[in-house]
Amino acid sequence: MATAAAGTDAEGDDAWHPRAAADLIGHAEAERQLLRAHEAGRIPHAWLIDGPRGVGKATLAYRFARFLLRHGGTGADLFGAAPAGLAVDPDDPVFHRVAAAGHGDLVTVTRTKRERSDELSPFIRVDQIRDLVHFFNLTSAEGGWRVAVIDAADDLNANAENALLKLLEEPPARGLLLLVSHSPGRLLPTTRSRCRRLTLKPLAAADVAAIVRARLSDLDPDEVAALTVLAEGSPGRAIALAGQGGVAVYRELVALAGTLPDLNYDRVHQLSDRLNRRDGEAQYRVWLDLIGLWLTRTVRRGALPGADMPEAVPGEGALAERLLAGATLDRLVDLWEKISRLAARADAVHLERKQVVLNAFLSLEDAVRR
Repeated sequence: MATAAAGTDAEGDDAWHPRAAADLIGHAEAERQLLRAHEAGRIPHAWLIDGPRGVGKATLAYRFARFLLRHGGTGADLFGAAPAGLAVDPDDPVFHRVAAAGHGDLVTVTRTKRERSDELSPFIRVDQIRDLVHFFNLTSAEGGWRVAVIDAADDLNANAENALLKLLEEPPARGLLLLVSHSPGRLLPTTRSRCRRLTLKPLAAADVAAIVRARLSDLDPDEVAALTVLAEGSPGRAIALAGQGGVAVYRELVALAGTLPDLNYDRVHQLSDRLNRRDGEAQYRVWLDLIGLWLTRTVRRGALPGADMPEAVPGEGALAERLLAGATLDRLVDLWEKISRLAARADAVHLERKQVVLNAFLSLEDAVRR
């Protein structure tokens, strides 16, 4: 079991959102549902907060946890006034203790580092859930609610999820479980059925752009616009891509693909050599993510002719039209699945990253030429 500062998680899912209690843009209805449950005094013992990465799921979970630890489970304070929203004053001691991971009635369960390693474990382990059961068996440190945030529930291994199910089936009094999930379909149906579901949708482009500008004020307008398009409604994704040079990677990818059907192999080899270097692992992961996004956007253009699809970088739209004239949608979808399988196999048997990049471009050239 691990404890994290409010509004963040190990994967950076919601790190876009300032830890200060700013309103969740575009998530007013989600807040209203949580607030109504509190006002009625009927808070479910478990909420499953799901949606795409980076749209504010962990932020909302911590926001509600902070609110509940501050106000308790009744809908009104001593003077009969119900809170107007989930915001807690940043100067409030509860806010500070939650932000500093120092509140005795709040824990976070997330992937932890492996023993004698800086690498994260691929799973949340069963012993972490057993520790969570012990936490809920204890008396509340401050006489109120005990809250746990599981971030993300998708990371539970089979034994851990089965142990969690027992807790969901026999919920503790005045105990609340907040499960964050990027892919709820990976959870057992019984896990999902024992939680109140709250699905967060991608944000509007204008809201994503506003968050990017507020968080990264030094970016020029063109890069903000590109990040907004690539984020597809996820501020967290936009912030992460900005830190990883995602716009430059995407621009290079589109430029290289623009030489099809006769690829510029000097430039392809330069790219593959760069991504294959010891310090190229992070850029390689970004490149894999973005080639999938590029193919998805290209297929979407073919499947939805006439739809309003702004370019992330200049020339992207014209390139998509040219590729779609030479390759069917099925072939492009098959291509992405092939690249995904190749990348997974390379990770499994420790193949050079260079081979994945070269094979991806060779397969792309073949798909277009056929």
